[in-house]
Amino acid sequence: MMPTVLPLSPRLTVVRRPHKALVLSLPLVPASFFGMVLGLLGLGGAWRAAHRVWVMPAWIGEFLMVSGTLVFAVLIVLFGAKWLVAREAALREANDPVQCCFLGLVGVTTSLVAVAAFPYSRPTATYLFAAGTSFTLWFALWRTGRLWQGGRDPGATTPVPYLPAVAGTFVTAIAASALGYSDWGRLAFGAGVFSWLAIESVLLHRLYTGPVLPAALRPTLGIQLAPPMVGAVAYLSVTVGPPGLVAYALLGYGLLQALLLLRLLPWIGRQSFSPSYWSFSFGATALATAPLRTIERGDNGPPAVIAVPCFVAANLVLAALAVGTLNLAARRRLLSGGAPDAVPTTPPLSGETMESIL
Repeated sequence: MMPTVLPLSPRLTVVRRPHKALVLSLPLVPASFFGMVLGLLGLGGAWRAAHRVWVMPAWIGEFLMVSGTLVFAVLIVLFGAKWLVAREAALREANDPVQCCFLGLVGVTTSLVAVAAFPYSRPTATYLFAAGTSFTLWFALWRTGRLWQGGRDPGATTPVPYLPAVAGTFVTAIAASALGYSDWGRLAFGAGVFSWLAIESVLLHRLYTGPVLPAALRPTLGIQLAPPMVGAVAYLSVTVGPPGLVAYALLGYGLLQALLLLRLLPWIGRQSFSPSYWSFSFGATALATAPLRTIERGDNGPPAVIAVPCFVAANLVLAALAVGTLNLAARRRLLSGGAPDAVPTTPPLSGETMESIL
């Protein structure tokens, strides 16, 4: 007899055969969960910098790097399994105007894992960097090409389009520099800067003139902090000598974004805690790392003044996110507690789909 396949949502599938039951029950992990890896590895990078500047315990940074890598390993297996076993759900996510951009985090986190692995194994780091950069470039070209074709509902515009082309290229610059390819990193940094400026103009026009952002989408505003701060870390990674005007400009704009988000936190917080709040993590950890990088470069000015409060704030943000996430997991609501796959969005764009490209 043929096996009966029963859908099991939000998990993969249960396969039942006569006289035996083989249960394959794995969570349908949304791509947005890779934001947890960004936060853990980003904070690990901040602690590595704190060890070099303030002689903080080295094991804390390495513990965070290992933790982030383990979370990445689990998520990449589950996410890959979703594409193999629940392809229809994966394609819906890939073609959703909001959820789709989170797929870019697969390449971004792979490159960050390469940075985490570099002190221990250069070959492993090189392979991971090549894989992460390749995916980042492919997905950024695919997604940006879709956007250039038009037909997008302005109401679906949030900071998530930063992830493929901006976060991807800035992290590529950071990883390239860590592996000794600073010249290539400068190219990636340039691609990220101009992509960021172009996308930000579209986003701010939507926020200024469009309808009020739905409560379920407001946590994605946390991504707004990432471009200037990750960009600052990328710039400091691919350059040498005194930090200079560009580093100060990026850090200053990042501080402004952080204060704006702090001012909007009561409005954003009307959405109950969900994994989507990890959108704040990468920008927050970069806000801690950038001043430390400037101190490493011999700057004892304003970045040295704000380094301690930014570092403390980043640790508090990550601690709050971790506690909230563990609380959802303990109550078995991690997948249904307002994750981005539960966010109401507009229908997928018309035209060429992810399935046709794959």
